[in-house]
Amino acid sequence: MAFDYLMTARRLSGGKFGDEPGQVKFIKVPRNVVEYDESHIISRAAWVNEVVGLADGDENPLSISPKGDILVYVHGFNNTIENILTRQRSLTANLRAEAWRGVVASFDWPSNNQLLGYLEDREDGAKVAQSLVETCLTIVVTQQDRGCVTNIHLIGHSAGAYVITKALEYSPNKGSNFKSDWRLGQVAFISGDVSRNSFFDGDQWVQIMNKRVMRLTNYFNPYDAALAVSNAKRLGIAPRAGRRGLPDGVAEKFVDVNCGPHFLTLKPPQSGGSVSWSHSWYFEDRVFARDLAMTLEGAIDRDYIPTRDLKDDKLLLKDAPRPANMAAWGIDDAAKMSARTS
Repeated sequence: MAFDYLMTARRLSGGKFGDEPGQVKFIKVPRNVVEYDESHIISRAAWVNEVVGLADGDENPLSISPKGDILVYVHGFNNTIENILTRQRSLTANLRAEAWRGVVASFDWPSNNQLLGYLEDREDGAKVAQSLVETCLTIVVTQQDRGCVTNIHLIGHSAGAYVITKALEYSPNKGSNFKSDWRLGQVAFISGDVSRNSFFDGDQWVQIMNKRVMRLTNYFNPYDAALAVSNAKRLGIAPRAGRRGLPDGVAEKFVDVNCGPHFLTLKPPQSGGSVSWSHSWYFEDRVFARDLAMTLEGAIDRDYIPTRDLKDDKLLLKDAPRPANMAAWGIDDAAKMSARTS
């Protein structure tokens, strides 16, 4: 039986997880179950051992990681447990179909399924960012201190990108463990509900990102209706990175990928589409999954990933296949050799 793995910061009450922050629990849920509950809680140690074991037991010969890969998905506002599991499973299936072999896990935080709850969700997001530090990032630091070389990546959707930035901002305050030489692999934002002006070195999270992360890729869609609403709430004075992209002059580690031209080629759902579709289409799209897979693997330079066009120094998502002969490049051998000599 296949399982999905989550860390949840939702409060547990009466055997069910609700919409308020609570103590983080570790979840292992069968893939045919639509909503997790108390019966799916396992210990932190068991969760870490199983997730790392699954990742390291299915190494990707196309990845620069010397062992396996884990991608932690941090969702945005207005998400039910069922919706989060659906998106996690879609991301897993599409990445697998595009030859990526890692494990997708989720960090689930409480968010109401009401548009009016948006501002409250941002406050909750800031709170649970500390939980993300105390669980996911602490696990990364502890495992790496023990010699684990499994590559850990983060992907934040919508306000999930905001949670990641706040978690990085809090991380230096979490004691001596965070003084060690810990690192993350790739970080990706999709429809990131983060101010585009926050990507300069003056923001603490950017300084941490530059020091601890291999690269951040910002996937943005100029036609994102949900972020248009988010921008309007701020009277247009803080454009969102997930709709406008990154400003000029950001650090070399930040990469912008304009998904707008590709989005215009997509057919809306049979229901006719919605604000949610223009904001969340990434989870169902194989072209995006192919680009993300090659981004997580890290074997191809950002400007030459074949699912991107470079025009006027800007990267645009496009439908194109992987290089046909990647398996012959010796990527896996080079990664293992580097790990032995570092």
